[in-house]
Amino acid sequence: MDVQELGGVTVLVCPAAGEPVAGERQALDLLGDASYREASWVAVPVERLGAEFFRLRSGVAGAVVQKFAQYRSGLAVVGDIAAHVERSDALRDFVRESNRGGQLWFVADLPELAGRLANSVVMPGS
Repeated sequence: MDVQELGGVTVLVCPAAGEPVAGERQALDLLGDASYREASWVAVPVERLGAEFFRLRSGVAGAVVQKFAQYRSGLAVVGDIAAHVERSDALRDFVRESNRGGQLWFVADLPELAGRLANSVVMPGS
Protein backbone atom coordinates (compact mmCIF):
# COMPACT_ATOMS: atom_id res chain seq x y z
CA MET A 1 0.00 0.00 0.00
CA ASP A 2 1.09 3.46 -0.78
CA VAL A 3 0.19 6.85 0.68
CA GLN A 4 -0.20 9.64 -1.85
CA GLU A 5 -1.20 13.26 -1.72
CA LEU A 6 -4.07 13.60 -4.21
CA GLY A 7 -5.79 16.93 -4.64
CA GLY A 8 -4.31 18.13 -1.36
CA VAL A 9 -5.67 15.13 0.56
CA THR A 10 -3.72 12.19 2.00
CA VAL A 11 -4.98 8.97 0.39
CA LEU A 12 -4.07 5.37 1.12
CA VAL A 13 -3.83 3.81 -2.35
CA CYS A 14 -4.27 0.05 -2.40
CA PRO A 15 -2.58 -2.05 -5.07
CA ALA A 16 -4.73 -4.11 -7.47
CA ALA A 17 -3.24 -7.32 -6.08
CA GLY A 18 -4.06 -8.25 -2.53
CA GLU A 19 -6.74 -9.57 -0.25
CA PRO A 20 -10.22 -8.92 -1.64
CA VAL A 21 -12.35 -6.42 0.27
CA ALA A 22 -15.18 -8.82 1.00
CA GLY A 23 -16.72 -7.37 4.13
CA GLU A 24 -16.37 -5.51 7.39
CA ARG A 25 -13.15 -7.22 8.48
CA GLN A 26 -11.24 -6.12 5.39
CA ALA A 27 -12.77 -2.65 5.62
CA LEU A 28 -11.56 -2.35 9.21
CA ASP A 29 -8.08 -3.51 8.17
CA LEU A 30 -7.96 -0.77 5.51
CA LEU A 31 -9.29 1.82 7.95
CA GLY A 32 -6.68 0.86 10.52
CA ASP A 33 -3.91 1.14 7.96
CA ALA A 34 -5.28 4.51 6.75
CA SER A 35 -5.49 5.83 10.30
CA TYR A 36 -1.94 4.70 11.09
CA ARG A 37 -0.71 6.47 7.95
CA GLU A 38 -2.89 9.55 8.64
CA ALA A 39 -4.86 9.16 5.39
CA SER A 40 -8.41 10.48 5.29
CA TRP A 41 -9.36 8.59 2.10
CA VAL A 42 -8.74 5.04 0.86
CA ALA A 43 -8.56 4.25 -2.87
CA VAL A 44 -9.46 0.63 -3.64
CA PRO A 45 -9.05 -0.74 -7.17
CA VAL A 46 -12.09 -2.49 -8.62
CA GLU A 47 -9.98 -5.65 -8.84
CA ARG A 48 -9.94 -5.85 -5.03
CA LEU A 49 -13.74 -5.87 -4.81
CA GLY A 50 -15.49 -9.14 -5.43
CA ALA A 51 -18.65 -9.57 -7.46
CA GLU A 52 -20.66 -9.60 -4.21
CA PHE A 53 -19.72 -5.97 -3.59
CA PHE A 54 -21.50 -5.02 -6.79
CA ARG A 55 -24.58 -7.13 -5.98
CA LEU A 56 -26.25 -4.71 -3.61
CA ARG A 57 -28.60 -7.37 -2.23
CA SER A 58 -25.59 -9.21 -0.81
CA GLY A 59 -25.05 -6.40 1.71
CA VAL A 60 -21.28 -6.38 1.21
CA ALA A 61 -21.15 -2.85 -0.22
CA GLY A 62 -23.43 -1.58 2.53
CA ALA A 63 -21.30 -3.15 5.27
CA VAL A 64 -18.05 -1.80 3.81
CA VAL A 65 -19.42 1.69 3.19
CA GLN A 66 -20.97 1.80 6.67
CA LYS A 67 -17.58 1.12 8.27
CA PHE A 68 -15.99 3.94 6.31
CA ALA A 69 -18.81 6.29 7.30
CA GLN A 70 -18.53 5.21 10.93
CA TYR A 71 -14.82 6.05 10.98
CA ARG A 72 -15.29 9.25 8.96
CA SER A 73 -13.01 8.15 6.15
CA GLY A 74 -13.66 8.45 2.43
CA LEU A 75 -13.69 5.47 0.12
CA ALA A 76 -12.90 5.69 -3.58
CA VAL A 77 -13.55 2.71 -5.84
CA VAL A 78 -11.06 3.12 -8.68
CA GLY A 79 -11.51 1.54 -12.09
CA ASP A 80 -14.01 0.52 -14.71
CA ILE A 81 -17.33 -0.67 -13.28
CA ALA A 82 -19.31 -0.34 -16.52
CA ALA A 83 -20.01 -4.07 -16.80
CA HIS A 84 -21.42 -4.18 -13.27
CA VAL A 85 -23.53 -1.05 -13.78
CA GLU A 86 -24.97 -2.38 -17.05
CA ARG A 87 -26.37 -5.41 -15.22
CA SER A 88 -28.08 -3.50 -12.39
CA ASP A 89 -30.30 -0.44 -12.31
CA ALA A 90 -29.99 -0.42 -8.52
CA LEU A 91 -26.20 -0.31 -8.73
CA ARG A 92 -26.35 2.45 -11.35
CA ASP A 93 -28.51 4.51 -8.96
CA PHE A 94 -26.21 3.71 -6.03
CA VAL A 95 -23.14 4.86 -7.99
CA ARG A 96 -24.86 8.06 -9.13
CA GLU A 97 -25.99 8.95 -5.59
CA SER A 98 -22.63 8.05 -4.07
CA ASN A 99 -20.80 10.26 -6.54
CA ARG A 100 -23.01 13.20 -5.52
CA GLY A 101 -21.92 12.87 -1.89
CA GLY A 102 -18.64 13.26 -0.08
CA GLN A 103 -18.11 9.80 1.41
CA LEU A 104 -17.99 7.23 -1.41
CA TRP A 105 -16.94 7.89 -4.98
CA PHE A 106 -16.59 5.67 -8.01
CA VAL A 107 -13.82 7.06 -10.23
CA ALA A 108 -12.07 5.84 -13.37
CA ASP A 109 -8.53 6.49 -12.15
CA LEU A 110 -6.37 8.29 -9.61
CA PRO A 111 -6.16 11.56 -11.61
CA GLU A 112 -9.98 11.74 -11.53
CA LEU A 113 -9.91 11.14 -7.77
CA ALA A 114 -7.28 13.87 -7.34
CA GLY A 115 -9.48 16.31 -9.27
CA ARG A 116 -12.55 15.47 -7.23
CA LEU A 117 -10.65 15.83 -3.96
CA ALA A 118 -9.14 19.14 -5.03
CA ASN A 119 -12.59 20.51 -5.84
CA SER A 120 -14.44 18.98 -2.91
CA VAL A 121 -15.83 21.03 -0.05
CA VAL A 122 -17.21 18.08 1.95
CA MET A 123 -14.57 15.64 3.11
CA PRO A 124 -14.72 12.89 5.71
CA GLY A 125 -13.17 13.78 9.01
CA SER A 126 -13.55 17.52 8.51
